[in-house]
Amino acid sequence: MVLSAIVRGSPLIDREVLHLATQCYTPPMPTTLLRHSITETPDIAKAVDLGQTLWPDATRAEVVRRLIDRGAQAARHDLSTRAALVSSWAGFLPGVYPPDAAASLKDEWPE
Repeated sequence: MVLSAIVRGSPLIDREVLHLATQCYTPPMPTTLLRHSITETPDIAKAVDLGQTLWPDATRAEVVRRLIDRGAQAARHDLSTRAALVSSWAGFLPGVYPPDAAASLKDEWPE
């Protein structure tokens, strides 16, 4: 499709509009890994700006990757802390619930 079919009288008449093409117009990417698009919303822009104070020589794309890595590290820490807390409280109240309490709760809720 050409732009002249959409916008008449524009100086861009007869230039192809690539996002309306039926085939891929980007060159092949040198990876088979999944790619993600991130829109820089105001909140994300603030996070990237903050990250650039930590890594001033990094590009914004590199800062995003590093922030994601930091977030994953924090999530792993939070999950391991939670698991440790659950384990530390396991068996703390023996005899409060009958041995079949979990099974009877499952029977009360239909699938």
